[in-house]
Amino acid sequence: MALRKPQMVLLDVDGTLVDTAPDLAYSIDCMLQEIGLPERGEEKVRTWIGNGIEQLVKCALTDGINGERENGLYEIAYPIFLNIYTVNACKRSRVYPGVEEGLNYLKENDFKLGCVTNKRKQFTEMVLKTLGIFNDFGIVIAGDTLPRKKPDPMPLLHAAEFFSVKPEAALMVGDSRNDVSAARAAGFQIVCVSYGYSPGEDIRCANPDAVVDSLAELPVLLNT
Repeated sequence: MALRKPQMVLLDVDGTLVDTAPDLAYSIDCMLQEIGLPERGEEKVRTWIGNGIEQLVKCALTDGINGERENGLYEIAYPIFLNIYTVNACKRSRVYPGVEEGLNYLKENDFKLGCVTNKRKQFTEMVLKTLGIFNDFGIVIAGDTLPRKKPDPMPLLHAAEFFSVKPEAALMVGDSRNDVSAARAAGFQIVCVSYGYSPGEDIRCANPDAVVDSLAELPVLLNT
């Protein structure tokens, strides 16, 4: 389906622009080794990405059973994870196929571009700069930029205000229910990618306005 042509497009990072799971899984498993717990592996870690690294660490400590019941290990494990991930945030991460084509299309057609992620600022900037796409965005809003993060609409509305764009003229592109919920609450259109970190379900079940297999499909979707 064709969407209304937006003035502004916001894109998520993990699972949408960049496959960050290999670096996150490596860092999680190294952390677990250091505190004497078994590794979880990349397949499991992929299902825990999207709610910030604090929740990711909690899921890793409990093997995803209950992210709040980690027997006091979180205070020990979290700084260990930060130290490991700081030097491994973008050693194995790669942009997904079609991202370069999608971003080039958006830039060439003068869309206002922003990045909205639940990832912490220091890691967001490290990943985007290492992969050479940081300067593609007029604004980058990370998980610790504002008091609230996705699925709260605050980051999306902040970006709209920054660009002086009305919500109905804005589009969010993401991979998870957090992205859909934030977009709906903000009054944005929402497109999801089929390949991201949407644990245990087809992202179509979240009822985004459209689903694409690659950001290279954006020109057809936006009908320009």
